[in-house]
Amino acid sequence: MKPFSPVDIASLAFFRAVFGILGFADLMGVWAYYHLSEGYFQPENFQFKYMGFEWARPLPEPFMSIVFLGLMVVALLIAVGRWYRVCTVVFFFGFSYVFLLEKALYLNHGYLFCWLSFLMIFLPADRNFSWDVLRNPALRSNEIQAWSLYLLPLMMGIVYVYGAIAKLNADWLLEANPLHDWLKRRGDMPLLGWLWEQKPTAYFMAWSGFLLDLTAPFFLLLRKTRAWALGFVLLFHFTNTLLFQIGVFPWLSIALSLLYFPPDWPRQVWAFAKQKMRWPQRVENWWENRLNTAANVGEAWSLANIVPPAYPPKAVKLALTAILAFHLLMPLRHWLFPGDVAWTEEGHRFSWRMMLRSKQGYGHFVVKDLKTGEETNVKVADYLTSRQQEKIFTHPDMVLQFAHYLRDLWHRRGVAEVAVYGSIRASLNGGHSQPFIDAEVDLAKVEWEPFRASDWVITMEGD
Repeated sequence: MKPFSPVDIASLAFFRAVFGILGFADLMGVWAYYHLSEGYFQPENFQFKYMGFEWARPLPEPFMSIVFLGLMVVALLIAVGRWYRVCTVVFFFGFSYVFLLEKALYLNHGYLFCWLSFLMIFLPADRNFSWDVLRNPALRSNEIQAWSLYLLPLMMGIVYVYGAIAKLNADWLLEANPLHDWLKRRGDMPLLGWLWEQKPTAYFMAWSGFLLDLTAPFFLLLRKTRAWALGFVLLFHFTNTLLFQIGVFPWLSIALSLLYFPPDWPRQVWAFAKQKMRWPQRVENWWENRLNTAANVGEAWSLANIVPPAYPPKAVKLALTAILAFHLLMPLRHWLFPGDVAWTEEGHRFSWRMMLRSKQGYGHFVVKDLKTGEETNVKVADYLTSRQQEKIFTHPDMVLQFAHYLRDLWHRRGVAEVAVYGSIRASLNGGHSQPFIDAEVDLAKVEWEPFRASDWVITMEGD
């Protein structure tokens, strides 16, 4: 299908509603647990920052909570399609701001949500089945340009395929690690606990997960295999929801997978519902009556011949090419660095490397006053939250950021010349622990270079 051909708007309107609801749910969880309960977004606390976004700082209370509550309201307004353009812009900047506040909370679905919220700004998802249309029926359109719908399942297809490529490693396919260890932890689950403890179960899930990620976008594209592919997608994501705490990602993935079906599938579902129940017809009658009374019918459909969005075709093609190139190249950047990305972490984030490895680390920092020679052993538990402690000893960029924090902290305490060393060990996928950071390197003098390998990270044995 050509990118500017008209297609039914129903699927895009469906996704708008789901996107808003999931955005509300995700923000609610982050606000209630990570902010109110765990205190991750307190200005006086230390936060790990994404390189280049150190400016993102949490606000003091009650303003931080006002941000969360305001974004939750905006998400619901997007779901019902009210003040859609303004709300999508506010949601994109607000959600991205929250996402950038703490790197230790990074999740792939958060990154995907940032991208989707950006794209939704430019998609005409409010042009039907929305509050905006009820207020101004002249906005109503039954059709949209094809690219504005198919860009969304394309994003999901990229996530699936790169997720499969990342699973092409011996630990995952030949040893079912770390999946087997994760499943054994669910051995106390009623009825199914014994099943998760079996090694063959781990092998089956490792290979089925790999094959589903690799083939799902292509089978969803084909009419004859689409329903079967959706069934496996549903089983896969429901199982993940049962076993692992991965937030709204399974539901977002299912919603995006449904966009592979014909654009008018929500209308078909609605027509079937009308045959079986009375209330869908009543809702439809109410909707049409409200539209007819909101404006003169002749004026109401004055935009009916315009298929939104009406951007210049050349600009659309250029933008789509840039977006596609970014998402095809970004997950491959770890090949620019030596070593196993699961160990070095260089190029791991923003690459759809989902639930692939289990790393444990431990250690401490040593701060040395270069004038007096006095050394202070620093325990990270005195400064960091539980999630930050879990992440720091397995992520070199976090090690460096915390070392710089200690350097600056000692400077504020009046120590002019200071060195910071990290005595840290780590293990990957149940292997034996080994030195992770060169303990002889003064991290206070090291600067992070995003396109250069960190030579102070010790190579994993066997690489």
